[in-house]
Parts: sequence; structure tokens; C-alpha cells
Amino acid sequence: MKPRQIPHTYVIVFAIAVITAILTWIVPAGEYARVEQSGRTVIDPESYHFVEQSPQTWQLFSSFFQGFVNQSGIIMFILLIGGAFWILNASKSIDAGIMSFLNLTKRLERVTTLRKIGVNNIVMILIMLMFSLFGSLFGMSEETIPFVVIVVPLAISMGYDSITGVCLVYVAAHIGFAGAILNPFTIGIAQQLSGLPLFSGMEYRIFCWMVINAVGFAIILWWANRVKKNPTSSPMYQLDEYWRKNHDTTTMNIEYKRTKSSWISFGLVITTMIVCSIIFPLSAIKIGNQIFNFPAIPVGTLLFAAVAIPGLLKSYHFYNLSLLFATIWFLVVGVMGYGWYVKEIGTLFFAMGLMAGIATGNTPNEITKLLLEGMRDILSAAMVVGLAGGIIVLLNDGKIIDTIMFELSKAMNEMSKTVSMGVVYLIQTVLNMIIPSSSAKAALTMPIMAPFSDLIGVSRQAMVMAFQLGDGFTNMITPTSGVLIGVLGMAKIPYDKWFKWAWKMMLVFIILGFLLLIPTIYMELNGF
Repeated sequence: MKPRQIPHTYVIVFAIAVITAILTWIVPAGEYARVEQSGRTVIDPESYHFVEQSPQTWQLFSSFFQGFVNQSGIIMFILLIGGAFWILNASKSIDAGIMSFLNLTKRLERVTTLRKIGVNNIVMILIMLMFSLFGSLFGMSEETIPFVVIVVPLAISMGYDSITGVCLVYVAAHIGFAGAILNPFTIGIAQQLSGLPLFSGMEYRIFCWMVINAVGFAIILWWANRVKKNPTSSPMYQLDEYWRKNHDTTTMNIEYKRTKSSWISFGLVITTMIVCSIIFPLSAIKIGNQIFNFPAIPVGTLLFAAVAIPGLLKSYHFYNLSLLFATIWFLVVGVMGYGWYVKEIGTLFFAMGLMAGIATGNTPNEITKLLLEGMRDILSAAMVVGLAGGIIVLLNDGKIIDTIMFELSKAMNEMSKTVSMGVVYLIQTVLNMIIPSSSAKAALTMPIMAPFSDLIGVSRQAMVMAFQLGDGFTNMITPTSGVLIGVLGMAKIPYDKWFKWAWKMMLVFIILGFLLLIPTIYMELNGF
């Protein structure tokens, strides 16, 4: 008897698309009217009306084309990231960094106190805390994709698995995203549409962020230490051979050397940074609703020079690492100070890849070859992003999203406060599986949920919390999320294996989210 095969990711996505197309024949088509409010298009909650049915037939196939068009930014972003890191990986610079890091942890383990606590545990907590803060403060999501290529091989080299590596970056960022404190893409938009003061109720959200972090970090550390004790217990043990083979620091022979071309790369980069420092001496760094003027670009330039020059004198590997750190610095500055998104971030990493290729001593043809190899390696993940985008197209063109929202909200009219809040939370959680975009879902649901909260005697701030928590957790498991599919593609983790591992953690988070909502109903909280 042949063993049962798990469906390919493409098959899973196509099956969801088929089910969606069938629903457009069954679910009545309906729409809310959209109106302009404070410069933003929102839904008039009293305007729902049925419209002519729009069943999707051959559009099942054309939707994938439109999905690729709609998701083209993320697709191109993934391809550029894949190509850039392939160039960097070919130089063995990341491996050199991992070896240096592992040597440092071995030295730290000689300290008795640190050895008892566990140096690796401290390192993992610090990494997760950083990404959780980024997710909480400025909604880090797409920006996690390039970090996966760095942290996953690091986790493998430390004796863990690729699932641990993804947890340290992507899951940590979305723990912060769910327990957001100042995230403008969830809290900012939802509060604005609910008529609440921007970022009000922060004290309770800080408490929620701390609780969610404590639970999430504990789960991840438990898993990491389990894999450390028994590597074969990981469902990714065999597939992680890819990372062990390509980043095996025990057998790796790295030839450290200085190159003239690395000085050429440094000259090009530092000149560009100096010019940018002159043009932009101060950057308006936005954290929540606060803006701080900070010389981020000049400081970044000085830090890069201080790290890059010693690296150049040692080996181009360490110069390339300084280039990577500078890229991360300017990514944060660009996102928080200049509103960068995937186009600018992808361009930044593309430039990093080219400069790393030059520093390594590669010819233009060799750099091009490596770039194309990296894009080819990540193409499968980019394809899934486009295919998943087709599902959203079917839902919109079939005109059933508004109907689903209308029927679910209508069913809550005669429920208790706790049950109603639970239903709202469940609706937001389920909707996030269909509409991964937090801003789009806020525009769809908050103009309806905010007035509804007035009718049942629950504060609008509580509704914002239900939206925030419902929007955050399922990002880590929904197959329609282009970011999740991109992250899993970078980490070489099949979606089915990720789902099988992650669903229990998601259940814990979803229950925790509901428990955190209960005090917003019955306790006097500042801003609620």
C-alpha cells in the first residue's frame, strides 16, 4: 500500500480557491456603500444591500493572473531578497559571522552564571524581544522576510531547527504585532475609524504585550530545547539537511583574505552615505504618535565606517557583514522615518547584494549568475504568493465578503457582552484568514463594529482590542498571507509541516487573546 501523500502547497492553495469560487454561487452577493471619512474610504454600516449575484466560473483561473498583478510588489520583493542573499551566501560571509558568533557563545558559557541560565536561551530571548518590539511599534511583517535567511542557518548551527529560526524572527514579530502598543497599521487605523484618541488605552496594551510575549517566548524556548536534546523530534529534521549541508561550520574551510575590490565597494557605499547624510541630516523617526528628530543617517554612516574599516583590514567576509548590519540599520530608519515599504526595502537589499558581490571580487557576469540562481531558488515561494492573491480576488469579485460580514454581525444582536465580544473576536480571527491586510480589514469591520459596541454597552476601545488580537495571531498560520508563504519559502519549510506544528500554538494564543479581552468588559481601564 502506497503511503498517503501530503498535498503540495500549490494544491492546497488551489483547493481553497475552488472552495471560494463555489461559495460565490451559494452566498448571496451584497455590498456596503463606501464613503469618505477623514480622508479615508470607510463603510457605511447602514448601507448593506443585496446586489446581482456574481458567481465565479472561468474567473477561478483568471483570478490567479490578477493575484500575481496585485501581489507583484511582494513577489518582486521576495525575488530581490533571494537574489541578494544568494550573492551574500556565496561569499561565505554569513557563515563566517555564524562561526564568530558560536565562538563567542562558547566563551560566554565559561561564565558560571550564564552557563546555568543558558547562553543560547539568553540569545534567543534577546532576538525575539527585538523583533517583537518592531512588530509592536511599527507593525513589522514583510520586513521579517530577509532576516529569515540570516537567523534560520544560525538556529541550525546552534543545534536547533528551521522552525525555531522562523519562530525567532517571524513569530516573534507577529507576537508583537498581535500585542501591539503603537502599531499604526492596526491600532492607529482602527482607533481613527472608531472615533477614539490615537493610541489611547496604551497602559493595558503594554500589559497584554508583556503577557503574550511571556507565553509565546516560553513555547518557543520549550520547543527549541526539545529539538536541541533530540534533533530527530523535529518534523523538519530531514529537510533541514539543506541548511546543515550549506552552513556546516564544523567542516567549513573559510579562506579569509583582503581584496582591492572590497575597498572599491566601501568607497561607493560610504560616498553614497555621506551624500545622504548631507541631504538628510535629521530624520523624523515616528514611534506611534510621537515624532523624534534624530540624525539617523549620519549616525548610521559613522557606525558603518567604524565597523567596516576594521573588517576590510581583516577580510572581505567581515566587511560584507558590516554591509549587512548597515542595511538593517537603514531598513529600520527607512520604515520608521520615511515610510518605506517593500519597493524601497527590496531595492536596499538588492544594492547590498551587488556591493557584497563586488567586495568578494566577483565579475559582473558572476554577480548576475548568482543573482539569477538566488531568484530561481526562491521562485517557488514567490509563485505561491501570487496564487494565494487569487483567492482574495475571487472573494472581492464574487461580492461575498460584505455579505459574510453582514450576516455575522447580525447574529450578535441578542447575546451577552462576553459572548458578543467572543463572537467579534472570532469574526476578526476568521476574517484574518481571508483578508490578511490589517488596514483593509480595519476599513471593512471597524465602521460596523464600533457603532455595534455602543448598542451592547461595550467600549469602542474593547472592540479595537478584539480587532487587534484577532488580526495578529492567525497571520502566523493563514495560507492567504503572502508574507507567511514568503517566510516559509525562505526557510524551506513546506506549509503543511508548518501548519501541523503551529496550530496548537495558535490555539493557545487565540484562547489567551479571549482571556485578555474579558477585563476590557468588566474592569475600569484607562482609555476604555
